[in-house]
Amino acid sequence: MRADARRKYDRILEVAKDVWFKQGSDASLNEVARRAEVGPGTLYRHFPTREDLLDAVMKDWVDRIREAADRGVASSQPSRELLLTWFDELVAHICQHTGAAGRLIAAMDNPDSPLHGKCQVLIEANARVLDRLSAEGALRGGADSADICRLVMGVAAVADHGKRDPPAVRPLLAIVADALLL
Repeated sequence: MRADARRKYDRILEVAKDVWFKQGSDASLNEVARRAEVGPGTLYRHFPTREDLLDAVMKDWVDRIREAADRGVASSQPSRELLLTWFDELVAHICQHTGAAGRLIAAMDNPDSPLHGKCQVLIEANARVLDRLSAEGALRGGADSADICRLVMGVAAVADHGKRDPPAVRPLLAIVADALLL
């Protein structure tokens, strides 16, 4: 990528993060282009869809999810607290980008979505934490990581759409955790 194109790319990402933090990921892409001081054509050349832009904005999100899973696997917390802490972190990460919960839910079963890879990372990270609990004999059999991710993302969507802080939905996460644990 040429240096000027790279600057425009980086500027679009910077502005999109700011606009989406304030207005949500459904905010106008024309507003993002205007504030980034590029034309809409430039924005769409770099990011053909809103999901492409969200995928780029969430680039470091994958690393944070993996780090949270590492902490969960290494945790010495009792099983219920470990699972609730893990779920709390997932909801916080998902809700960091307003509107991302619904988009991630939609992308989960759509391999053509730019966000599908992020869903796969989420499922794999969740499986690592669940495997740890299973190895301890604390988890009910048959718990599917992808289905559990759908439940947690559903709770994240409740937090997102209801404008509730992630800790406010902890009782919902406790219901999910209690259903999974022996």
